[in-house]
Amino acid sequence: MDFSPADLFRSTKTGSRSSLDRVNKQLSASRGTFRQKVHIGVLVATVALVAYGAIIIWSASQFKADASFSRHLLGIGIGAVLAVLVWRTDLRGISNFSTALLVIDLIVIFSPKIPGLSYTGGLGMTGWIKIPGIGLTFQPVELAKLITIFFIATLGSQYNGRIDTVRDYVKLCGMLSIPFLAVVAMGDLGSGLVVLVSGAIVICMSGARREWVLSTLALLVGLVALVLALDSVFDSLLGHDVLIKQYQMNRLTVFIDPDNADSDDAYNLQQSLIAVGSGGFFGKGLGHATQSAGGFLPEFHTDFVFAFLSETFGFCGSFLLLCLYVLLIFSTIRVAFKCESLFLRLSCVGIVGMWAFQTFENIGMCIGITPVIGITLPFFSSGGSSNLCIYIAIGLVMSIYRCSQRGEVTNFRYNRISTPFN
Repeated sequence: MDFSPADLFRSTKTGSRSSLDRVNKQLSASRGTFRQKVHIGVLVATVALVAYGAIIIWSASQFKADASFSRHLLGIGIGAVLAVLVWRTDLRGISNFSTALLVIDLIVIFSPKIPGLSYTGGLGMTGWIKIPGIGLTFQPVELAKLITIFFIATLGSQYNGRIDTVRDYVKLCGMLSIPFLAVVAMGDLGSGLVVLVSGAIVICMSGARREWVLSTLALLVGLVALVLALDSVFDSLLGHDVLIKQYQMNRLTVFIDPDNADSDDAYNLQQSLIAVGSGGFFGKGLGHATQSAGGFLPEFHTDFVFAFLSETFGFCGSFLLLCLYVLLIFSTIRVAFKCESLFLRLSCVGIVGMWAFQTFENIGMCIGITPVIGITLPFFSSGGSSNLCIYIAIGLVMSIYRCSQRGEVTNFRYNRISTPFN
């Protein structure tokens, strides 16, 4: 049978079209599969924040040897590996092990007290461990923040979105106080507040009533006022700090009246405010942060990294930072509310609370609207322990999203969560 050149052309054209259709279908399927496994908003925000943080640490390393850029890159690499491993982990079974989570949480918090693990960091910092054999140092309380969130989420998910009795609410608050007081007993008030706030948000989203939450806040304010009133009395009677350490009282004094305070903390805050203000609208540019280069701004690669960023990139750089955090937080909230598993939903909300509080507190203490308590800025502050746990949290969020896309739930399904804001 003979074929004309026109028939041959039509046959070739039809074959090419079918091949292109198959390729397009495969690409569409690949994109669909990728989007089912990875939340694009969380991924974009994370990559942007990691890149932005790397630029800031590189710039800081030009002025301060402790701000090691190579160590920061190593932390990013290890953190990415951990995030992928966690992302591929099925988290659904954790909801059945609340007691085990509490035991593990306390072991992690008190691990610096274990002989052979304790390590004293720079500037006399405690609460660190040194891993035998490899010599790496780690701050266990960073991992305890995540464990506490999952612990409270396992308890909160048992109420199926509504806490009906005051007894159950008090029980949840009492369980949260255990890791909080343990962290405070280890001398880390800042991390203790992160544990308290993130856990409290989980309890609120578990269905606590508005009047219970407001009563708890009033009680906490009263307890803080009582502690402040009795602190000087106990100190004078016993001859040493009992309730509040002197450096903590200095930080509180600086926050209340920074102009009249006379301490290193007052100096730190003043230099931070100068650095933020001197950045102007566009900043001084990379390598031209004179407050940091001149040694005036202390710890600008850790606690006061936001002040360093503001001096370098000005208002525009600070606004970009806030936009990226908003994208990350709201993308994670969307992941939470698309998940049918109440346990995974509460865990996701707790992670959001941890990020939001750390970001607010770190930026706030750099501009004088919150006390200086030494909380790191996620993705930006130099420090392997903090950043590694941030990357693990990203992996947890991605894992929760993957589980929600597969439509698989735990023993407790979501019907309707009653919160104090309903």
